[in-house]
Amino acid sequence: MQIFADMESEVQSYARSFPRIFNRAKGEFMWDEFGNRYLDFLAGAGTLNYGHNNDLFKQTLLDYIKDDGITHGLDMHTKAKGEFLHTFNDKILKPRGMEYVMQFTGPTGTNAVEAAMKIARNVTGQQNIVTFTNGFHGVSLGALAATGNSHHRNAAGVSLSGIHRMPFDGYLGDNIDTTEYLDKVLSDSSSGINSPAAVIVETVQGEGGINTASLEWLRNLQTVCRKHGILLIVDDIQAGCGRTGDFFSFEEAGIEPDIITLSKSLGGYGLPLAVVLMKPELDQWKPGEHNGTFRGNNLAFVAAKSAIDHYWSDNKFSNDVKRKGRYITERLTDIVEKYGTGNFNIKGRGLFQGINCVNGEIAGKITKAAFAKGVIIETSGADDHIVKFFCPLTISDDNLKKGIDIVESAIKEVCAKTDDIPESVVYFEAS
Repeated sequence: MQIFADMESEVQSYARSFPRIFNRAKGEFMWDEFGNRYLDFLAGAGTLNYGHNNDLFKQTLLDYIKDDGITHGLDMHTKAKGEFLHTFNDKILKPRGMEYVMQFTGPTGTNAVEAAMKIARNVTGQQNIVTFTNGFHGVSLGALAATGNSHHRNAAGVSLSGIHRMPFDGYLGDNIDTTEYLDKVLSDSSSGINSPAAVIVETVQGEGGINTASLEWLRNLQTVCRKHGILLIVDDIQAGCGRTGDFFSFEEAGIEPDIITLSKSLGGYGLPLAVVLMKPELDQWKPGEHNGTFRGNNLAFVAAKSAIDHYWSDNKFSNDVKRKGRYITERLTDIVEKYGTGNFNIKGRGLFQGINCVNGEIAGKITKAAFAKGVIIETSGADDHIVKFFCPLTISDDNLKKGIDIVESAIKEVCAKTDDIPESVVYFEAS
């Protein structure tokens, strides 16, 4: 471990929560250098929806490398990119009646967010973007301005501007539709809110605490955007690629975003890939106006195509994710009733759920105890007060049950040692 202490920056975070040297991974498992096995309920923070080293993709990648396929291609036309585009259009967009053009940005989600915000500003001629409380969109400066978390924002070193922040669904209480407030300030010329270029929103706020927007709220948000001529950007980087059950997290709401950002599990095998989907009429870039050296990750194109072919050619995988999501809801509901003493509650949907543990100290003790028992699981939320269940979508039923059993055991252990769970802090749970 000494080399990491000597050479790696203090900025590291996950390594502090899981202080092991990991050297092998398969499916929903990771092994450390001593052969200890851990169930992975972190899944690369949403990058490994299809698990580690998925055999359905591995041989395809090995064959591509063996044949000296293009690895790095900038934005040149390559066979791998063309096949990915065909597959995405034929199996993701067309079956959903969606028409978008795809922009390949730099390899990470924040690169896609930066590009989405920039094109919205360029097309509309407006400067400001509406974003929401507890939203997380990345840590490069433009995306960081749209991010709510003070821990990340305070590290910027400069003022962050170009944003109007509005309350997310449930932020002011369960019975207040915050889109009405947005509509009001946009309708009032004296509200101090200039006409924005776009609204950017996560349907489920992962890092913000698994705050889930209701389907009605999302539909109302789209109505407000269209009423005022504002572009709607859905940041589907963490909630997309099947995490909530459908490929896109907004499908059940029936909305049609003007712009969509995707990354994380889009690369299939954990390989970096980020894109912006935009309505064709919005594609007003000049050649080379927005670029990135690693926007042509052909290995990711190969794995992404394979993932779509194997998991999204029909509804079988989607339905299985939804089934597992219902099981998680049932289990977490039971856990909350047994150990929550009226304070805990569950949040999220699909395989994107968590337990609100009231404060970060309790949640941290639970995840630490779970790790000691063999489950890698993280916290999220402004105060790290959510235990976040984020396993690969491909996890077996037996291992899903085993992982939740272990976390339940950790919760039971922590609650037995906690004399007084404070009741003074109230978190509103979105429906």
